[in-house]
Amino acid sequence: MLIAQHSVAGEGELHPLPLHDESVDIDQTAMDHFLAGQSNLPWVVFRAAHRAANFPTLPARARAVLAALARTVDAKNPYASIFARRELLTGRAMQSMRTFYRSLDDLEAAGLIERAPQKRYGTAGLFGRAYLHLTERSAMVLGYIDTDDAQELNEAVQSSDIGHSAVDPTFDTPCASVADGAIYKDLSPKNQKRQPGRLPADLERLLSLGFRDFLIFKLMREAKAHAKLLSDVVEATWEHLRQAKRPISYLRALLRSPVDFGHQIRAKRTAHEREAREVARLAQIETTARECVGQTFIDIDETRLIAVSSDGQSISIQNYQEISPRIAAGQWAEPFVAALKAKTLGRATQQQIDDFRDKCAKHVVRPTVGHAEKPTLNQPRTRTPDIGSRLSEMKRTLRAACAGVSRVSKTANADDGSSQDCAPSYSIR
Repeated sequence: MLIAQHSVAGEGELHPLPLHDESVDIDQTAMDHFLAGQSNLPWVVFRAAHRAANFPTLPARARAVLAALARTVDAKNPYASIFARRELLTGRAMQSMRTFYRSLDDLEAAGLIERAPQKRYGTAGLFGRAYLHLTERSAMVLGYIDTDDAQELNEAVQSSDIGHSAVDPTFDTPCASVADGAIYKDLSPKNQKRQPGRLPADLERLLSLGFRDFLIFKLMREAKAHAKLLSDVVEATWEHLRQAKRPISYLRALLRSPVDFGHQIRAKRTAHEREAREVARLAQIETTARECVGQTFIDIDETRLIAVSSDGQSISIQNYQEISPRIAAGQWAEPFVAALKAKTLGRATQQQIDDFRDKCAKHVVRPTVGHAEKPTLNQPRTRTPDIGSRLSEMKRTLRAACAGVSRVSKTANADDGSSQDCAPSYSIR
């Protein structure tokens, strides 16, 4: 019929078709899901949850929480506080508590929710609840309010909040920013009860023996169960462990053994530290002795003059009571440096050296009148007849002893009163 045609009836000019709106398709899809699922939620709430679940700029965890908030908030008053426990919201979002708090951070960063500060009851001194609120943007995205009514509803909510804060005096300013309870913890702790991403540096060498990361972590737990540290066991037995045919079995046997590997490691470290200190001390002594090469020192009492040789191999010690100096070689540096540190020795000036020479010259022993002059060191002693007879007697006694003959001296025969004092008597042993 011509009356039903578009050119005749002219419906296009009188009633133009509306522009295509993508929200219509989204709402139709939500309606299809609503009818297919036979949900008991109202249509407005179901549409809001569907829009929240398909929000494009949010991560999946944040969309799930936003959908849970959309199902929980009052559709007639979307700016009101959301009365819901954390267990209810995490159950609807199917998330853990930590993931739930991360999702709230994402929603707050996107400007979709507002997290009111937590209040404290003035009478009991306990923390109260911290409520969540939808923002104007999220209420418009979820379809709870229109664009025209957004400004009026925002002003009404602000006035109601001001009046509520003025009327309710039971809440005071919180004295802390973190509430009590076990769930208010660091959402990204540094030490969690899970395997770290990297092995300790001293246990990475086990990888070259065929160990795997998770096996090393398991061995660390086994070592802890046996009151040991896997690092100490590996450090104490590394030379034997890397030569073992089956290092895994060998290491587990070491963990079960009653040996205190920690004590061995501490003893080795103490020995190494002692050796290092000794090497440093000897190096310091050698450096100090090298700095004193060719110099002259004098003690605090000015009784000894010590001169270090030019090559640093020896020192000469001159005492004012002795004629010639003594030469010390070998291990002279350690007591010399100790005397320097104790300040019993010091560098001698030229005036001190001259005074010491004069002191040595005055201390020379001079012979007195009426006494024979004592022989000096260089003058040889003369042999007197008495000394010669005694030496001959000692020689004869030694010869008789070597021959096994007991010899009685002249003095013994004289004591017996015999007349044969000229010839000694012999007896066979």
